[in-house]
Amino acid sequence: MKKKKIFATAMIVFSVMLSSFTFYAYQIFFTANIQVGKEARLFTIYPTSTFKEIQNRLYDEQIVTDLVAFSFIARIKDYDKYIKPGVYNLKADMSNLEAVNLLRSGKQTPVRLTFNNARRIEKLAAKLTANIALDSATLLPYLTSDSIARSYGFDSLNFISMFLPNTYQVYWTISANELLDRMKTEYENFWSEERRAKAAKAGLTAKEVSTLASIVDWETNVMEETPSIAGVYINRLKRGIPLQADPTLVFALNDFTIRRVLNRHKAIDSPYNTYKYKGLPPGPVMLPSITAIEGVLNYKEHKYLYFCANPDFSGTHLFARTLTEHNRNAAGFQRALNRQRIYK
Repeated sequence: MKKKKIFATAMIVFSVMLSSFTFYAYQIFFTANIQVGKEARLFTIYPTSTFKEIQNRLYDEQIVTDLVAFSFIARIKDYDKYIKPGVYNLKADMSNLEAVNLLRSGKQTPVRLTFNNARRIEKLAAKLTANIALDSATLLPYLTSDSIARSYGFDSLNFISMFLPNTYQVYWTISANELLDRMKTEYENFWSEERRAKAAKAGLTAKEVSTLASIVDWETNVMEETPSIAGVYINRLKRGIPLQADPTLVFALNDFTIRRVLNRHKAIDSPYNTYKYKGLPPGPVMLPSITAIEGVLNYKEHKYLYFCANPDFSGTHLFARTLTEHNRNAAGFQRALNRQRIYK
């Protein structure tokens, strides 16, 4: 009888312990442990991150409430041995198992890649890598390499035109080659048969459209003017008249502080000197916006051959058909510059 009581007591204790262990195991695996509020949170794991560093960040940033439980599941799942860098979307009230499975799977959340307004390839490299793991020093040699540019159908002087300013979704761990491949795909998608037909109508290739658009983009901040300004340059190209575009001189001189182009600036011997050499320069003088590209493709047909900035500094321009009319407009703008004491 006594043995039966001992056995019964032991069974009760075992059942209680088993129930407690089962309940605790269930809590460890399936109870919410990711506390990031109502909104999900992006958590970045760097290529050099160790498991210990990840643990510390999860705790210090108050993402997990029970670090011991999270670490226990992570080790059971061998996550400490298979850390995958990237940006991960940790949702509110995720369990340890859900969180570890996500991090271990490598299923990243895409990040936004946004870039525009780059005047030099170095600036473009910095903008392209601002929100991804890749750094500009690693990417820049790819952007300046003639052989790499040729592999994508460009050269080092016009390679910048392959990058269309916009916002893209990419993985944070995207490599240099993957990034270039993605930009090439976006470029080919943009240059539809319709756009290429418009370029041909203007007597330009897609690359030449980007080069001309870069000049147009530099010339004005009033985007409604881009078709009219593009029309002036296309008229000059068709007639064999030098473009005489000030932005190309500033680019050639590599001095972006210049606000007033002088005769001495026009003496520089550079293929970008469109006062000295007819036709388009070898490549864009800045990263052209899509608005400017569309402005060239949909250029306004008119008879203007000249334009100059409006002396009211509104950012608009005065257009002229004859040199006499243009000289009159230009003299007015020069006087306005003098009044503002802008001499260089």
